Amino acid sequence: MKLSTSLFALALLQLTGCASIVSGTNQPLTVETRADTGVVSGANCKLSNDKGSWYLTSPGSTTVNRSFQDLSITCEKPDYKTGLLTVKSSTKGMAFGNILLGGVIGAGVDVATGAAYDYPAVITVVMGTNGVLVAPTPAPDPAAPSAAASGAAK
Repeated sequence: MKLSTSLFALALLQLTGCASIVSGTNQPLTVETRADTGVVSGANCKLSNDKGSWYLTSPGSTTVNRSFQDLSITCEKPDYKTGLLTVKSSTKGMAFGNILLGGVIGAGVDVATGAAYDYPAVITVVMGTNGVLVAPTPAPDPAAPSAAASGAAK
């Protein structure tokens, strides 16, 4: 009986995505607004991607749903031109490890739910501009054990 319980638990683990277990499908982020004259406080910002829309007043934070799709940000404040920014998502490094260790099903779950993707934690929108921010690909954490060294554990 104990062996069948262990096998069942292992099978369930294979049906979930590694990135979704580690960091989930939501991501907290902060939006700041600036102009040529410096920091702009009190701008009303709308963030949206294919998973939903979120609103905040700058500087402010919210939690968005991760997605492969771009995050569009529009910030408005009286006496300032609208600031528009398109933020590209990046694929998290653990998503590639999941393909090797978690299998196709785990990788598929992470891609479908958005857990495999990330946006920058702090985003600055410049009022009066229309820009594109490409999220840098995260560098591997040298303090984190490699999959091979950790026994392929997730």
